[in-house]
Amino acid sequence: MPISIPRLRTWFALIAIATVLLVAGFYVYAQYRLKSAVRDLPKKLGVDIQQSTEGFTLSKSEGGRTLFTIRASRAVQYKQGGRAQLSDVNIVVYGRDSNRYDQIYGSGFDYDPQAGTVAATGEVHIDLQAVGDPSERPDQAPPKELKNPIHLKTSGLVFNQKTGIAHTGQVIEFRVPQAEGSATGATYDSRANVLTLESKVDITTTDDRATNIKAARGTITKVPQQQIILESVRVDQRESSIEANRVNVLVRDDNTIGDIVATGNVRLRNGGENPTEVTAPRADLKMGGKNSIENAVLSGGVQMNGRDQSGNAGRVTILFAPNNKVRSMRASGDVVIRQQSEGGKNPQAVEIASGALDLSVVNGRLLQTAQTSGAAQITITPLNAPRAGERTVVTADRFVAQFERNRLSSVRGENNARVVATVPGQPDKVSTSRTMLAQFAAGGGIANLQQEGDFEYREGAMGNSGERRATAHLARYTPQDESLQLTGLPRVVEGGLTITARSLRINRRSGDAFAQGAVKTTYSDIKPNPEGAMLARSEPVHVTSRDMSVNRQSGVARYTGGARLWQGANIVEAPTIEFDRTRRSVVAQGAPGQPVTCVFVQADNAGRTTPVVLNAANLSYLDSDRRARFTGGVTARGADVAISAGRVDVVLQPATQKQAAPNTPSQLQQIIADKNVNILQTVRRAAGDRLVYSAQEGRFVLSGGPPTITDPERGVIRGDSLTFYSRDDRVVVESAGTSRTVTRTRIRQ
Repeated sequence: MPISIPRLRTWFALIAIATVLLVAGFYVYAQYRLKSAVRDLPKKLGVDIQQSTEGFTLSKSEGGRTLFTIRASRAVQYKQGGRAQLSDVNIVVYGRDSNRYDQIYGSGFDYDPQAGTVAATGEVHIDLQAVGDPSERPDQAPPKELKNPIHLKTSGLVFNQKTGIAHTGQVIEFRVPQAEGSATGATYDSRANVLTLESKVDITTTDDRATNIKAARGTITKVPQQQIILESVRVDQRESSIEANRVNVLVRDDNTIGDIVATGNVRLRNGGENPTEVTAPRADLKMGGKNSIENAVLSGGVQMNGRDQSGNAGRVTILFAPNNKVRSMRASGDVVIRQQSEGGKNPQAVEIASGALDLSVVNGRLLQTAQTSGAAQITITPLNAPRAGERTVVTADRFVAQFERNRLSSVRGENNARVVATVPGQPDKVSTSRTMLAQFAAGGGIANLQQEGDFEYREGAMGNSGERRATAHLARYTPQDESLQLTGLPRVVEGGLTITARSLRINRRSGDAFAQGAVKTTYSDIKPNPEGAMLARSEPVHVTSRDMSVNRQSGVARYTGGARLWQGANIVEAPTIEFDRTRRSVVAQGAPGQPVTCVFVQADNAGRTTPVVLNAANLSYLDSDRRARFTGGVTARGADVAISAGRVDVVLQPATQKQAAPNTPSQLQQIIADKNVNILQTVRRAAGDRLVYSAQEGRFVLSGGPPTITDPERGVIRGDSLTFYSRDDRVVVESAGTSRTVTRTRIRQ
């Protein structure tokens, strides 16, 4: 789990200093050195008579080496009760191997043989210091080199020979090269080999880490195994701290630290840029040689909380490098990591859950990678979702996470990646692939989620009309705008619509789709429309273009860039085409130099068909009306006629009445043209404001303007309405309610 572990080697500092208290405080002084020296002193001075000695000196040797010396400026022994007093006492202990130079000194000591007590009447100072090679110096000569000097100071010290208990209720101060501290009140039971620091244990290291250790109480025992017990412990180190109700430290026979067990509300805090707190009922530390930490185990239900991340696990195992820096961690037992984005348009909460999680650490404090074991999943929950219960769940055989500054930066899912997006009241959106990569934003939350290899997407029930399926090589999902980008031969199929392109994008919330590059679409679920014309058949409708967008709710698709729509032989080409498959309508727009183009056919009475090509700036067509409206610089060109106008309506024959040959475009029934109509028929020219052309008869009815017809043989013909035919030379002129037929008559100029 992504926890910021404080420097756990501060436990080593705590234990080392507690060991100093054991060795330096009472174990040396009460059990062995001071007790033996003071107990035998009255006999050596002659306790049967009152006596006073100035400048007292006493020493004991063995094997040519001095074991200890006692010096006092004055020694007084009283006949009554046999009490003895020593003033300005200095005791030097060399040890049996002459490898020490320990001093115990104070202003005065009282010995009461009846009570069996030795009491310090003032301050007591103890200096413990190992020396170099003892053979290099004469006996009793001060050492040239001192190793690990330790100094202690206390007062009110009383040792009872009968009970073997030494006690002081006063403050005990100590100082070592690495630390200094104090405790209030201490009891040492020499028979049970138990030292108790009764209250206010306070230790501060003097290195650059300035570690402070506080405990309400401390106990040091030797039977059955030497151990140190601290109660209500707190360790503070700059921006980190450790707390526990109880800490047990096992000490090996060579006085090195063995196992350490912390129990009861174990709490690790780390401040700094990303404050983190870790809690557990129990923590076990296994120590190696040279007081190095081999591993630490947090167990019993581990909880981690940070500013915008949290987590939990049943157990966390931490492995350390030889320099006591964290090397790796393993979390197991219902592992969960939670990380929440700090802001943005669509803030999210991200949760990673797995059976186990292995984490690697660099520099002892920075998480580098994490790898899941067993079943694992990622859950993404939008915090501002309009509906409660919205979420996206990602699963894979294994996840590998990358961290940056102890925050998730990416998670890779390997093998059988699966993403399920759930919105209450809607079908689940499911995608699968070989691999998955989730990249996290700097402020938290997933910036994008990428799936690669045999990507498949499904939305809606299988076989349902609302089902949407997609395939591609690579898919990229962005939670901020809920878009799914497909590349690598992408393909989308929905309700009879198939889309392919170089890239496809789907908005998972609205269902809208966008395609770019070599767009090809096919509408295959087409039912015949007996009343329709251009789009009335049951065969597929195809559309190609450079780009495409489709609104899922309305069903309208917009194609841009060289768009081409066709069903059978009916074709519409334009820079932009909008197709509504529900209404079977087409809206097309041209561009400068790129008009809308359609091709129809017209048939004469004999059944012969000829094509008619229409160009215009705009086209709108509704298949149920069978009327195609062209506007903006419209031209219609047939085999022997050309028409131009500002607006042209083309009325088509119903598909069921089509008499043209199969696989031909829709058949013209009528053309209605308005606004500056011009007609060119071989050498004949005509103009007017309105034209109604009936394709089957080849009849033109021209009105408004007034209409005129000009040809080399007839000259100019005018009237309120002019009717002429494409298959003969008749012209019918209507004027003021009368009509006349103009036959072939040449008008000479």
